[in-house]
Amino acid sequence: MRISPDELALLKAEPERLFGLLYPEGETDLSSDRHLDIDKTWDAIHFMLNGAAPHECQPLYNVVLGGTEISDEDVGYGPARFLTPEEVKSVATSLSTITVTALLVSYDPEAFLAASIYPESWGTIEEEREYLGQHYSRLVTFFGKAADAGDAMLLYLN
Repeated sequence: MRISPDELALLKAEPERLFGLLYPEGETDLSSDRHLDIDKTWDAIHFMLNGAAPHECQPLYNVVLGGTEISDEDVGYGPARFLTPEEVKSVATSLSTITVTALLVSYDPEAFLAASIYPESWGTIEEEREYLGQHYSRLVTFFGKAADAGDAMLLYLN
C-alpha cells in the first residue's frame, strides 16, 4: 500500500492506527492506485529476485519481504512493514533494470519445489510463467509510480 510520508510519520507515532488504514471500515474494494495485490506470486517473485540471499541484500529484498515492522500487530500473516520514500525509490530503481524476461530466466519449478516456494504449483509451466510475469510487471509499475510521487509504502501479507 502506498502511503504519504505524513501518513508514515503518523503510523510511526500511533501504530494503533495501522489496522484501520489497511482495512478501512466498510471498504471492500482495495483496487485503488494506493493498493497492489500480487496474489500468490509474492513468494515466487521474492525467490526469483533474491534466491537464498540473506536479508542484508537490499534493495531487492525490500520488494516483498523487507522493510521495518511498524508494530507487532498481526495484520493477516504477520506484522506490516514499511519502506521510507528513499527505500521505495531504491527498490523502484533496482526493479526498473529487471525486465519480465530477465526475471523469468530464474523461473525454475524444481528449485521452487526444493525451496518450498508458495504456492508450490498452480498450473502448467507456461501458465505459471505468464501469471508471474503479469504480477511482476504490475509490481514494477506500482513501485515506479510510488517513487515518482515520493510515497512511502506498507508491505503486508493477508
